[in-house]
Amino acid sequence: MDSRFQRPIFILRKKLLKIFGGAFWIRDPGTDELLMYSKQKAFKLREDIRVFTDEGMASELLTIKARSIIDLGATYDVTDATTGENLGALRRRMLKSMLRDEWTILNMVGQEIGTIKEDSTALALVRRTLFNLLPQSFKVEVGGQAVAEFHQNWNIFAPKIRLDFSANMSGALDVRLGIAAAILLAAIEGRQRD
Repeated sequence: MDSRFQRPIFILRKKLLKIFGGAFWIRDPGTDELLMYSKQKAFKLREDIRVFTDEGMASELLTIKARSIIDLGATYDVTDATTGENLGALRRRMLKSMLRDEWTILNMVGQEIGTIKEDSTALALVRRTLFNLLPQSFKVEVGGQAVAEFHQNWNIFAPKIRLDFSANMSGALDVRLGIAAAILLAAIEGRQRD
């Protein structure tokens, strides 16, 4: 696995005023070193997000692709672009996400191994009525154990999400799949609120 993925904490920054598509920078919080760059193409019937080593986009690290065309409860396959290895998938739980954002984490053979849930239903409802002025937080669990947390900052001009994999001591969650999940949350859930 690329050394970029072998750290406990990352900062994901989303480009604020991008009208079509999306751009995301993943940095080391201590050094502000750019670790990964992701670009979401606009006007695609089937979501296709690529993660690169830098903004030059010469070296691809991850591919995140929707299995179907325009599906509100879509499943997104995550692949290591350097090896072709299937890392698993992420499925949006559309009905549950109407009140509180929720995703299912699937392993390489499609079995459910975990969940990603917005912090609380009450806060989620407040966010939806106050135009998302409250920052979002997500809990990531695998096998019933907390493995990561994603915390959005409260800054509408420089939106960032802190990705904390410190609780993933046993390696129950492949960090590459976790980073793909955070990018999807920023791209898909964020698009609903922009």
